[in-house]
Amino acid sequence: MKQLLSGNAAVALGAYHGGIRVAAAYPGTPSTEILEHYAAYPGVYAEWSPNEKVALDTAIGAAYAGANAMSTMKHVGVNVAADALFYASMTGVPGSLVIITADDPGMHSSQNEQDNRNYAKFAKLPMLEPSDSQEAYDFVQQAMHLSHQFETPVFLRLTTRVCHSYTVVDVPEGEEALPPAPPAEPPRWCRDIPRYVMVPSNARRRHPAIEQRLKDLAEWAETADVNRIEPGDPAIGIITGGIAYEHAKEVLPGASYLKLGMSYPLPRHKILEFAASVDQVVVIEGLDPFWEEQVRLMGVDCQGKLDEELFPLWGEFSPDVVRAGLAQAGFVAPAAALPDVMSRLPDLPPRPPVLCPGCPHRGVFHVLKKLKLVVFGDIGCYSLGVTPPLSIIDTCGCMGAGIGQLHGAEKAGLADKAVAVIGDSTFFHTGMPALLNVAYNRGAELVIIMDNRTTAMTGHQEHPGTGRTLQREDTVSVDTAEMARAMGVRHVTVVDPYDLKATETAIREGLNADEPAAVVTLAPCALRVPRKPALVIDPERCNGCGLCLRVGCLAIYRVSEDEARIDPLLCTGCTVCQQVCARKAIKVVAE
Repeated sequence: MKQLLSGNAAVALGAYHGGIRVAAAYPGTPSTEILEHYAAYPGVYAEWSPNEKVALDTAIGAAYAGANAMSTMKHVGVNVAADALFYASMTGVPGSLVIITADDPGMHSSQNEQDNRNYAKFAKLPMLEPSDSQEAYDFVQQAMHLSHQFETPVFLRLTTRVCHSYTVVDVPEGEEALPPAPPAEPPRWCRDIPRYVMVPSNARRRHPAIEQRLKDLAEWAETADVNRIEPGDPAIGIITGGIAYEHAKEVLPGASYLKLGMSYPLPRHKILEFAASVDQVVVIEGLDPFWEEQVRLMGVDCQGKLDEELFPLWGEFSPDVVRAGLAQAGFVAPAAALPDVMSRLPDLPPRPPVLCPGCPHRGVFHVLKKLKLVVFGDIGCYSLGVTPPLSIIDTCGCMGAGIGQLHGAEKAGLADKAVAVIGDSTFFHTGMPALLNVAYNRGAELVIIMDNRTTAMTGHQEHPGTGRTLQREDTVSVDTAEMARAMGVRHVTVVDPYDLKATETAIREGLNADEPAAVVTLAPCALRVPRKPALVIDPERCNGCGLCLRVGCLAIYRVSEDEARIDPLLCTGCTVCQQVCARKAIKVVAE
């Protein structure tokens, strides 16, 4: 049976059909939907973990117990999980463990575009890389088999285009579609201290086994179906894989191809055989020249990304990028110039991303701007506080970084008044150790926990504060204010962020506390609560001063120099603009 599936849905279905029983993740675009799809299948266990390291430790534990397990994350999540990744590489697993990294070339929703193929080499782990949904379905099962065969964790690398693009997948039907039956008896622990206890003496004995495993995997790669030669015009041989393979085939379908479905380790003999069969070798790959460097070290003369010879070292690949590089090398004709449609368009205003109408974070940022504070930011919806007219976020590095940055700046004697802002999901992810550090090391900093009771940025996933698991079971709901108190922060205030006066008072008191302080701004995400009556602007009172426009709400717009209006279809009735208006020109419709 043929189904049209996204790459993420195909991975989830392949994992289910392959018999993966336990999966853990932290949501992060472009990987989020994998666990959401997988969790809906019967007889599986799936969870949102507080962060990627916890998720990977959970999957490792399941694989240690002999189960088939999976952990998914976006590319920067592997940085968080790296400690677990490296010890799992050393110990190996008796079950199977598939680690999915979803890279984001072009930074569609990320702070960098790191190439996680480097992690495979760094951790000495095999990595498979599909180029479409069919391969995503097939490769997750191939990764399971590879993990069983070599008792190793296996990376499956996706990219944004593979994750979110839909292609046809040939899916088994009937009996063939059923996953393997679970074992009749629950697993028993197989004690093996030299393998699983990585004290130095044991780790030293394990290292040679890891090096041998890598050699065995390279041998397997020589004959594996995931790496295939597609003969064509011998004038040019293209080494490629992943989504870059699709782009290259679109631009130059008649060339000879070596498609690498296994990103690491590479099949040396197959590469040399392929290179000998063509006149010129071109390596087409996204982001780093990861394959090109290894191919050159094999003594193969090739062209690609090094020194930006043909292709750029950054940004997302596309057929246009591939065509431009191949045209530069003389293998294809340059693309015909596109008509200059941009010159015919009207002069449209820019449309930067902004906080949703009614977002509970907006009032907090208005107060922070009024108080002229330095704001150490974090990853989440509130990162949008950096955009005009709010323009209030001063740093945004990685999950949980803002609190540590504030603490370091204060200890360095920063003269400016400063705060850190962090969301509830990010607080549970890596904010708690940072806040604990502030309390333990006697910081006098104010941390604002912007608690909207969901992981909003990636699509409203559950977390330890929501009271529900990924599989919709009721569970404990962790109170962020009580958690801050438990970590030694005595000055903790909970406020309604829609009440600007109360929010300002709480922030001022926190800044003057002369001890670790936290303000929890507690209000559900505006997209998850019923709307209140919309507000209107009284034209008799409005003088067009623009104060209401400074809160950056999409629902408010200017119709003339002297008048603003509110779109009733967008307004949620949050009243932040009403509180800001000095002329009392904004009222509830019912008034």
